[in-house]
Amino acid sequence: MAFDALETPFGKVDRIIGGSATYAAWAASNFIKPIHMVSIVGGDFPKEEIAALEERGATFEGLDVVPDGKSFFWSGRYHLDMNTRDTLVTDLNVLAQFDPKIPDSYQDCEYVMLGNLAPAIQISVLNQLKKRPKLVILDTMNFWMDIALDELKQALGMADLLMVNDSEARQLGGEHSIVKAAKKIQAMGPKYLVIKKGEHGALLFYEGKIFSAPALPLEDVFDPTGAGDTFAGGFIGYLARIGDTSFESMKAGIIIGSAMASYCVEKFGPTRLKELTAADIDNRVKEFVALSNFEIRE
Repeated sequence: MAFDALETPFGKVDRIIGGSATYAAWAASNFIKPIHMVSIVGGDFPKEEIAALEERGATFEGLDVVPDGKSFFWSGRYHLDMNTRDTLVTDLNVLAQFDPKIPDSYQDCEYVMLGNLAPAIQISVLNQLKKRPKLVILDTMNFWMDIALDELKQALGMADLLMVNDSEARQLGGEHSIVKAAKKIQAMGPKYLVIKKGEHGALLFYEGKIFSAPALPLEDVFDPTGAGDTFAGGFIGYLARIGDTSFESMKAGIIIGSAMASYCVEKFGPTRLKELTAADIDNRVKEFVALSNFEIRE
């Protein structure tokens, strides 16, 4: 839960709400409640933003508020292709002291999403859970592969599914071939692997099986910042709602997550996610299905 300042070819915003937990919660709230949040913010984080998420079924017993502290802040500028960006400012602020504590009320969680943080923090969260969740999804990035690879591998051994982009998968697997890299990553622990490819869709790997999901061609992409976390929120929210973590269910989850992410990028921050209706999501999912639905006649 954080603040972002963004500049894209389509506009500029100086200070908006961001953070992976924020995006994931808004997406998942369309499918499952409650959503137990674990994060840290300063006294500057708007109470109305927390209240809005509470109305959508989020709980904040696991939120650490530091009254005299400042929330995490990130500033970035996107290039014309919207796939590459320059980080301008990263202020950890209260995130530098983040030591998450899992409340007793969270102990019955069966679906856990570990956001992109230090592997030591991800491990700490899992070690605090008294029973093994039904599904543990882990997100990470190149930075942790560079400075904390041993701890990351330990975290991977505790996860069921790793969610990364294609460049991260290549670095972690040490292979240029995505398929070869996927096999090496799965040997580290996670049975499932989701590789996000931005405007080129996503891949799901499991026991030698591969599912490829398309990306929906969009006329306008204003802000891709929270797309990956929105994807993850839609994905895990859908799986939690149906209570099934099979490969077939995950294929549908990929499409649900992709549909949510395609809405997220239409406006700055989580603005578009706050506006969505069940009909909007249903219509967008149907568009995804139609993208790759075909029939071969003999």
